Amino acid sequence: MEAILNFLQQTGFYMLSLGDNWKTVLMIAIACVLLFLAIVKKFEPLLLLPIAFGMLLTNLVGAGIYHEEFFAGGHVHWEMFASGTPGLVDILYLGVKLGIYPCLIFVGVGAMTDFGPLIANPKSLLLGAAAQLGIFITFLGVRELFPLILGMEGLQDFLAGTPLEKLAASVGIIGGADGPTAIFVTSKLAPNFLGPIAVAAYSYMALVPVIQPPIMKALTTKEERKIEMKALRTVSKTEKILFPIVVTIFVAWLVPSAAPLVGCLMFGNLLTESGVCERLSKTVQNELMNIVTIFLGVSVGATATAETFLSPLTLLIIAMGVVAFGMGTAGGVLLAKFMNMFLKNKINPLIGSAGVSAVPMAARVSQTVGQKENPKNFLLMHAMGPNVAGVIGSAIAAGVLLSMFG
Repeated sequence: MEAILNFLQQTGFYMLSLGDNWKTVLMIAIACVLLFLAIVKKFEPLLLLPIAFGMLLTNLVGAGIYHEEFFAGGHVHWEMFASGTPGLVDILYLGVKLGIYPCLIFVGVGAMTDFGPLIANPKSLLLGAAAQLGIFITFLGVRELFPLILGMEGLQDFLAGTPLEKLAASVGIIGGADGPTAIFVTSKLAPNFLGPIAVAAYSYMALVPVIQPPIMKALTTKEERKIEMKALRTVSKTEKILFPIVVTIFVAWLVPSAAPLVGCLMFGNLLTESGVCERLSKTVQNELMNIVTIFLGVSVGATATAETFLSPLTLLIIAMGVVAFGMGTAGGVLLAKFMNMFLKNKINPLIGSAGVSAVPMAARVSQTVGQKENPKNFLLMHAMGPNVAGVIGSAIAAGVLLSMFG
């Protein structure tokens, strides 16, 4: 009987009955909702499903999958790894904390990205830069609004030692619409809020076709949406090979903090464009990308514990994420309209919205909205220029924030 009682007291059912564990039950329900969205609604399933399952695992009472104390204060407490018994996700989370997974994903993204449209139309680089406006506006908004909404005393309780500027930078980066970049920045600046920010970033990426069209239509006229653009010139192989090398050197000298992300992105692209590393290119696009995506998703989801996720601050973070995304979309569209005041060959402002780095979904939205106004309009390749520029732009913005607050 003693052995049976010991067994029963070790079960999660018994532990749930001991304390106030309704928050963990609610988090399990939220995880199940996210699993439903990933499986049934197909909202970014490749990452949302692992994130949701990681969230499920970490909130199972007694499972010991993830221990927040191992990473308390934003630092890895190696002595606890040596003296304690780390869980599976504790080990996997080291790849997030040390900045390994986001960089490896950028290698795969670079290998799958064609920078030809950007090289053919360098003006689209400006549109990609303008779409990062949402990051910095949201940064300022969080820094000014959160103390007013929560009050200084309440804010300090929710921040749990994280400086407000670092949280503001982590929330603002959601506006770049780039999940790995958001994870990279947040793991460095505000690791306590990695779960909510990652879920918000990937949720809004999945909702690009819902969020962007109303903003695009509100900021453009019917005639502007009908503008047809000339076919892009053919980009030579030499240009495509030189591009990643030149960009890596320039960005690393300009913003050294962005070198890990931009360097990995360009390395992956060079593997493909060089034409001499076909096996490596296929590996980083498939096997490596898939493995890292699984590890990244599960470990990030495991940080969404009940204590961190179920707070008014989390709701504010998710709300400000929408603002960041909307302002980024608006920034690209408005700059395209401004550029048309000086250009002989007009730009369709719709391609400016693709400056957020949700590749290639944002470019497809530009194409869809444009064709509704003019069935002869083919904006996809033109929109890919700002779209891939947005990937570079969000990585540079991340580097700027890390250099300022890291």
